[in-house]
Amino acid sequence: MTDNDFLISASGVRMPRIIYGTAWKKERTAALVEQAITLGFRGIDTACQPKHYHEAGVGEGVTAAIKQGLDRAELYLQTKFTPLSGQDPLQVPYDPKAGLAEQVAQSFQTSLKNLQTDYLDCLVLHSPLANRQQLLEVWRAMELIYQNGGAKQLGISNCYDPELLEFLYGSADVKPAVIQNRFYADTGYDKAIRGFCRQRHIVYQSFWTLSANPRILADAAVQNPAMKYRRTAAQVFFRYLTQTGIVPLTGTTSANHMREDLAIFDFELSDEECAGVESLL
Repeated sequence: MTDNDFLISASGVRMPRIIYGTAWKKERTAALVEQAITLGFRGIDTACQPKHYHEAGVGEGVTAAIKQGLDRAELYLQTKFTPLSGQDPLQVPYDPKAGLAEQVAQSFQTSLKNLQTDYLDCLVLHSPLANRQQLLEVWRAMELIYQNGGAKQLGISNCYDPELLEFLYGSADVKPAVIQNRFYADTGYDKAIRGFCRQRHIVYQSFWTLSANPRILADAAVQNPAMKYRRTAAQVFFRYLTQTGIVPLTGTTSANHMREDLAIFDFELSDEECAGVESLL
């Protein structure tokens, strides 16, 4: 990835415009993360949630890549604190009986150990909590980690209520720099949330971007540019997103698809082509 393939967040953090996601990789996680980095990915997303992520495997893959000569500072490592409601009761990576602030602190330390690093580029709240008081309690604990240098920026995921995002932003001392949401029609593609993010320079990260959108990938607005530029529909859609300020996650296990995902910066869609894709959302 070249310098043009990165952006600078509101917190001053250098972030790749496409990120490799590590959910559901299980025992293949380490090898896939190492492969993704070797091929050129510089952003890795994971979570301290054994139910869906093998975070220690991510750390193994990252460490293997670093041993090959990569500097840790070249990587953007992002993980999440997952509230108890999102954990497998048999695999909770912190004391489930502890207070919320302590759960955040314990999860963070587990993540550092798993990832074999002494800081995070971003710590994300995996999902909002049951009520706003609990949300702020967790956020304050995350702010403490930020203030102590443990994370360079903070974010939230699976937040589809614009009012809740505005509440968090207005209440936070350390403003969310990232929001990561499922990108699909059921939420109207988060138009209101994305508008708020643009106004506040919050980076919007999309996941489930391809799987949830076969209709878009099959549409002429995507297929025609794909033929014109000799690219895949997935490349065109990802390129549209990056050109409009969205950072997509890709979780492919295919080396060929990894190369294709990284190659989206080798071409550029016209304003008219971007408008064509935009009309599908």
